[in-house]
Amino acid sequence: MPIIIELDVMLARRKMRSKELAERIGITEQNVSLLKSGKVKGVRFDTLEKICEALDCQPGDILVFEKDEE
Repeated sequence: MPIIIELDVMLARRKMRSKELAERIGITEQNVSLLKSGKVKGVRFDTLEKICEALDCQPGDILVFEKDEE
């Protein structure tokens, strides 16, 4: 998949646990775990906004595009 989710990196930089992020943005810890692992097909913009606000970052700090090598 060419979109890589680096939520775990931002959580580590902010010294925040998944549980705390989940509580701050109003989603389950399980959903944060799914986001971190990249096992989601999409993310709502309002959820992305809340994540960025809680982690004081930009969407590009969390979502990275990598071209597939063909």
